[in-house]
Amino acid sequence: MRIFAKTRALLQLIRPELPLAAGICVVVGQVLALGALPRAATLGLGFALGFFLSSSAMVFNDYFDMEVDRVNTPHKPLPAGLIPPSEAIAFGVLTAVTAWILALCIHPIAFAICLVLWVLGFLYNWKLKAAGLWGNLIVSANVAMTFFLGGVSVGRVGDPLVWTFAAIAFVFDLAEEIAGDAMDMQGDRERGSQSIAIRYGRAAALRISGALFAVMIGLTLVPIFLGETGLEYILPIAVMDGIILYFTRRLLRSQTPGQGRRAMRVMYLSATLGLVAFVVAGFMR
Repeated sequence: MRIFAKTRALLQLIRPELPLAAGICVVVGQVLALGALPRAATLGLGFALGFFLSSSAMVFNDYFDMEVDRVNTPHKPLPAGLIPPSEAIAFGVLTAVTAWILALCIHPIAFAICLVLWVLGFLYNWKLKAAGLWGNLIVSANVAMTFFLGGVSVGRVGDPLVWTFAAIAFVFDLAEEIAGDAMDMQGDRERGSQSIAIRYGRAAALRISGALFAVMIGLTLVPIFLGETGLEYILPIAVMDGIILYFTRRLLRSQTPGQGRRAMRVMYLSATLGLVAFVVAGFMR
């Protein structure tokens, strides 16, 4: 029973939907670069690389956020005492080393990108989170780079669709980061954060976030206008855009951090499912 509780706490620590999304982004980068599904081994390596790289970032995020989380989210594993800090560090290192080994198995360039992304993520979690917009931009750039990791893993990184999806991911994550800061203002004040929400107010941050979500939806239409995709792209992306549009409206009208976080979670899951549907459609070609 204790092992089950510890495993559950570790899963809560990495927030599995985020590493899953990172792994899927790498696979989508592979599919976009090749125009078809890669070999099963290549697909598996790419997914696992994205998953473990993101997992390590999530662990160190919660480790460095322990004191803030005691205010914002005291139910998380570390502030709740479900996992000792030393075990969290060990788990974060283990997932990082796993990602580095996987990257080396793929390509030296993939390892170099992986290492840079991990270092940037660590620096963000350690020191740069209070930097406001600059910190948001670092996180969003890291998310966008998962698509390039996919391209590198199959030996093709210059495909226009890879760049387009990287831009979509960048804008989506930036919108989510800014909205997330609007939900975490109480703890961020204690941290001395210079987030947009702290500097200009919650309403302004949510309006900027909403505008970025609208830009992201516009970017999803670019491949259609370029004639680069068919129904296997249009249908899942149309559903995803509709859900994001609806919950962006809910986010802008949210009155409490809890309401805002629920809307953001649905948007993140819908974006992930949209990418999954796109990959699955690759099997039908």
